[in-house]
Amino acid sequence: MVSIVHFMTGLLATCRDILPIAAIIIGFQVLIIRKPMAHPKKILLGFVCILLGVAFFLEGLEMALFPLGKLMAKQLTTPAFLGVADLKLANWLSYGWVYVFAASIGFATTFAEPSLLAVAIKAEQISGGAIRAFGLRCAVSIGVAFGIALGVFRIVSGFELYYFIVVGYIIVIIQTAFSPKLMIGLAYDSGGVTTSTVTVPLVTALGLGLAQAIPGRNPLIDGFGLIAFASLFPIITVLAYAQIAQWRNNRRR
Repeated sequence: MVSIVHFMTGLLATCRDILPIAAIIIGFQVLIIRKPMAHPKKILLGFVCILLGVAFFLEGLEMALFPLGKLMAKQLTTPAFLGVADLKLANWLSYGWVYVFAASIGFATTFAEPSLLAVAIKAEQISGGAIRAFGLRCAVSIGVAFGIALGVFRIVSGFELYYFIVVGYIIVIIQTAFSPKLMIGLAYDSGGVTTSTVTVPLVTALGLGLAQAIPGRNPLIDGFGLIAFASLFPIITVLAYAQIAQWRNNRRR
């Protein structure tokens, strides 16, 4: 009974958040464009499915993904696993498996990201096969994997977030000046699509769990920021992928 009440509360909150979006779309369709809605029954059914799907997804986050991320972070930072007598004696080299786990989670969740799959397929269709969907997904996933691992290193070492972000965007600016113009917009969008339904919950839970488990870290200050790495480094890897592809084409010619 408690679970049903909790789910209904989440469903009502989802309706409250999504209804303004629906009202704006329908209002523009009826009042501004002044054309009737095509297939209103199908639209209504789809809207109900969206509400239920989002509600179930949020319920799943609370019951599975967030606890799982925190549990993994706690287990990976135990003194017995790190091979130290006390966590205060551990240095950044002791957390090697944590970096590997973070990179693996970043790669796997990004490669399975529905929004990235949609963007990659469209990019391959529009480019006539010049941009491979699989290659683009791999480039973005590698960027997220490296970014999440670097973000975990930042949490472990205690460095300030803005150092990494500033240096990363300087690299992006330099790459942008030398990259093919057709790939610049796609690269920047690839950084945005990584922060979606699959990647964000697990990465956020991992960051918060690590900040709570590592001595001297504040979850509010150090636990957040991994998503910034997940958005930044895919831009770098996609631009690098474009530059390598351009270099190979020029060499063949």
